[in-house]
Parts: sequence; structure tokens; C-alpha cells
Amino acid sequence: MTASTPYAQVLRHASLPWLLAVVFVTAAPHALHQPVWLVTAAAGVLAAVLWQWRRGYKVTQPWLKILLVSGGLVGILLHYRPLIDYEAGIALLILMLALKLLELKSRRDAVIVVTLAHFLLLTHFFYSQSIVTAAWLVLGLLVVIAALVRLYEDPERPGVALLVHASRLLVQAMPFMVLLYLFFPRINGPLWGLPQEKLIARTGLTDSINPGSIAELAMNDEIAFRVQFHNQVPLPRQLYWRGPVMGFYDGMAWRGGYSVNIPPELERRGNPIIYTLTLEPHNQNWILAMEMTPRPPEVEDGMRMRINNAGVLTSFQPITSRKRFTFASYPDYRLDAQASTTMRRTNLQLPRGLNPRASALAKGWLGETRDPRQLANRAVAWFRQGGFRYTLEPQVLGQHAVDDFLFETRGGFCEHYASAFVWLMRAAGVPARIVAGYHGGEFNAGYFVVRQSDAHAWAEIWVENEGWLRVDPTAAVPPEMTDESVRNLAAATQSDDWLIALRNRWEAIGNHWNQWVLGYNPAQQYDFLSALGLRKPTWRSLSAVLIMSMTLCLLLLVAWVFRPGRETDPARRIWRQACRRLEKYGIVCPPWESPHALSRRLETEAPHVAPAVRRLATLVCAARYGNGNPPANAVLRAALKSV
Repeated sequence: MTASTPYAQVLRHASLPWLLAVVFVTAAPHALHQPVWLVTAAAGVLAAVLWQWRRGYKVTQPWLKILLVSGGLVGILLHYRPLIDYEAGIALLILMLALKLLELKSRRDAVIVVTLAHFLLLTHFFYSQSIVTAAWLVLGLLVVIAALVRLYEDPERPGVALLVHASRLLVQAMPFMVLLYLFFPRINGPLWGLPQEKLIARTGLTDSINPGSIAELAMNDEIAFRVQFHNQVPLPRQLYWRGPVMGFYDGMAWRGGYSVNIPPELERRGNPIIYTLTLEPHNQNWILAMEMTPRPPEVEDGMRMRINNAGVLTSFQPITSRKRFTFASYPDYRLDAQASTTMRRTNLQLPRGLNPRASALAKGWLGETRDPRQLANRAVAWFRQGGFRYTLEPQVLGQHAVDDFLFETRGGFCEHYASAFVWLMRAAGVPARIVAGYHGGEFNAGYFVVRQSDAHAWAEIWVENEGWLRVDPTAAVPPEMTDESVRNLAAATQSDDWLIALRNRWEAIGNHWNQWVLGYNPAQQYDFLSALGLRKPTWRSLSAVLIMSMTLCLLLLVAWVFRPGRETDPARRIWRQACRRLEKYGIVCPPWESPHALSRRLETEAPHVAPAVRRLATLVCAARYGNGNPPANAVLRAALKSV
């Protein structure tokens, strides 16, 4: 403290640990995203200030502060390109917050630290909006509020009491937060949106398939999407979630085929299955609906989508945030029964000079039959009876990849079988293509979970007057022909039932959080307000409802805080606690009797407690009526314990 610092602005010694805790809880999670040098520098400042606090805090010399600030700014300028970036802003905020601890001259400086910490807390939502992040932010907010209370209250008050006080303040603010959440006009899209170029790379299906691309996903347990069925649950054999369709093969990988952005020629049979799909962000354009959906669904945020004549549903922009769709799919369908000549010709093309043995095998079947269905059955029988293995660790294939797979290695994952099957069909004159997507799902608490490990590739062949028919050649491999890598993966997913149950329960909680908290969009708000009787809400009506409800909530809170009989004076409250304690032992304590009068009376009526009561009465009177520095609440509580 300097000579010019008023006493009311003095930063007490007991406040510094709380300020260190504030910086730690608000900045620590950013260590996962910020550069190592910045994290190390911030941690070093915290350690130095803690060491100073134990030995007597002193403001850092100006030359050292200038050096640290300059070095930090240069580091941020060199590390972040471009500088106008949210991560650069967060780094600058962390740097300034940590360095502010080196110049705590008065309470005003401490208030600046607490204020900056509020802003830094919010930045965690840029990286994650999960329940864990929200819980950490609530904990951080409690610490920040407790530190603010410490700056203005009794320095001897225990830390637990400060946290209880902060919790009480947070609970009092909770109704206002709920009202703002429910009634504040919602906007389309996520509140904490990020520029598309700053998205973290997502795992999942890509726009091409080559040997091993889907096998890599088999060990990825992340959730791809969740599905809730409304009218009926489809059979397991119907759970094919359609992604990109690939028809061009360059000898190494399969890529997108011939398609036109018009709805498919789809003949729908039977009743549709109605379901809601919550798609996790994957930074691609396709939307993985169950086969087969005839048209894009209506969405709540104005997102533009289209479906091409291959039945692939895509958005105009990559899926960069969690999206929810309601579909009507027809498991029994006929797709493109009268395909164009261009479509058929495109799905017969093969690169020249590759895989001569596979082509010869397929052409040899033409001597027996030219029926596309029978040719497909011959290919499936080849996989079933040819000693093929289902493995996550296939051997490396050469230039003639299909020949190597069919006649040499005979081991692979779904993309190997789909690729080889399509080659055989095209070589036999049957239009064929690969479909990538997901197959199956795991039921959990009322909905199905489809994981990245459920990624799959299958084939389609075109039959005249019947359209595109699904053929899954991987299913032809007998179960006993799975190798150790697949069995180990299956054992890993089926062992430790209690861990799986715990994971499923946590994911169910996370799904409710996503649906009802993060997914509270304008449509859900409209439904909620309609249920309350507010039809066709506008910004004006929402603002009026919000203002009236918050005013009512504020009046109720004021009435509760200032209710009759509530004691706000800590000294008087402690004295009343002492009186109630004495009355339990038969000592009458009239409310009109002063503390000193009671202590004098007890010298004759109860001399064994008179000294303790006299000491407490002296402290209470000094706290309420004395001049100078009043006794701390901790001293009063200690005297109460001796009564």
C-alpha cells in the first residue's frame, strides 16, 4: 500500500490467494488450446506471485513488467496468423490477466482481475459446450464471486463461508438466468459460432474410399449421430444410413460418381418410418438419412439442402455444428428403375489395364448367366466359399488391388469387399457403384446411437425395371472367418459391462443436454411459448414477457431478502444464537434485555456461564456500537462457541 492509497481501497493480504485461484480456474482449461510458451509463462507468474505472497507481496519493478508485456505481445504476434482471431484474443486476455497479478496496488486492481476473469470464463464455450465445460464454468464462477466477496467483507471469514455466500448469490441469480434463457429471442445458428476455417478437423467418412479408409474408423468410438424413432423401430437389416455414393475408380480410390442435383425417381412402398436424427458436426456436406428418403426435410434454422438422383442428401454448407432433422424414410423402395443411358454407362466404366484376373473371372460367369441378380449371387458366393477373411489389418495391395485381394491376400474390411464386388459387376456388364455410410446402431435410453465404428461400405447394382438394389458383400464372409484383430475389437466393446453401462448413461445425459439446452432453438421456443398461450410471438411480445417476468422475479427476491424477522446484522444474529443456546438450559433471555444487562443477571443466576456471556456481550456491543475497528465476525463466532 502506498501513502496515497485510501484505507477503504487497501488490498488485504488474505485476498491474494483468492485472486490466484480466480486466474487458475479461468485460465487452466485453455492450456489444452494455447501455445506451450504462453501456458508456461502464465504458470510461472502464478508461482512467483504465490511465492511472494508467502514472503510478503511487493509490486513488480516497472522495467520487468515492461519486459514481460513486450515479450508476450511479440510471442502472440509471431504465433498467430492472422492476428484478428478469437484464439489470439484469448491468448492476449490470458497474458494480461496473469501479468495484472504483478501490480496489485489496491482493491481497484483486484476488481480488474475479477472482471477480466468473467470474460475469460465465457471463452471456454468457443471450444466446448458440453456438460463438463458448463460444470467447470459454474465452479469457476463460484470462485470468482467468492473472491469478489473477499475483497469487500471480513478478511478473517473462512473460505468455506465465502463459497457458501457465493453459492447463495448464484442461486438468487438463477431464476433470472432461466428467464433469459427461456424468453430472450433466439437466433438461428449457434450462439458461439466459429469461422469455418478455424474448425478442428473432424473424424468420419470422407468423399473417397480407398483400402483401409473405413477400417481406421472401426476403432473410433465417437458418436456420429443419434436417432429417435417415433412411429416404429426398423429391423436391424434396414438400418443403413446413406452417405456419399461413389462411381469413379482410378485404380487407387473410389470417388463421387455421376449425379444430378434433382430428387431421385423413387417409388415408395409401404408406410414411412418417422424419426429424428441429431447429427454431430463432421465438416462435410452429406446428411446421413436412413435409406431411402424422398426429399430433404424441413429444418428450423433455414439450412439449405438438396438431394441428388443417387439419393444422397447434402447441405449447401458443411455441417459445422450439431444439427437436428426429422425424416420420413421408406425402407421398401424402388430407386431409379428407368435409369438414363448416361447413368448406366458411367457406372460401367473401369480403368484400362488393371485387374485382368478379376475381369476374366467376371466375364467367365457370363457364359453361365447374364441375369444381374444371378451374377451378384455368383460374386457373393465367391466371397463366401473362397476362404476370405474379415480383418482390420489387411495386407498392402499392389497396382492391381482387386486382383491382389481376390486371389492373393483374401483378407480385408468392408471397403475391400465392396470395391472388389463393384469391379466384378462392372466387368460382367452390370452397372454398379459403392455407397458409403453407416450400418446398425446401439439402443440407449430411448434412442439409437450410431458411432464412427459403425461406418460401412456396401454396393448397389442396377437391374432393369427394378432400379438400384443394395448388395452387402461383406455379409457373405462367414463369422468364423474373422481374424484376431476383429475378435479383439469385438471383445473390447463387449467387456467391462459396468463401464459400458456407465458410458451409455453418461451419453444419455449428454443427449438430453444437447436436445433441451444446446438445441433450444427458435422452433422449440415457439412451441414452448405456444404451450403457455402466447401465439405468434414477436420480438416485441417476447421482450414484454421477459421484462414482466424478471420484474416479478425481482420483487419476489426483494420480498424474500427483506422479509420480517430476517436478521441482517451479523453481531445481532450471533447474539440471538447465544440466547437460543442459553434457553435450551432453562435460562430465560427476554428480547428486550440488553447484552450487558443479561450478563450481569447471570452473575447471580448462572455464574458458571457468566464469564463467557460477558465476553460475548462486550464483543457484540463493540461490533454494533463501538468506534474504530470493530471485532471481526470470526472473533464473535469463536466467543459464541464458548457459551
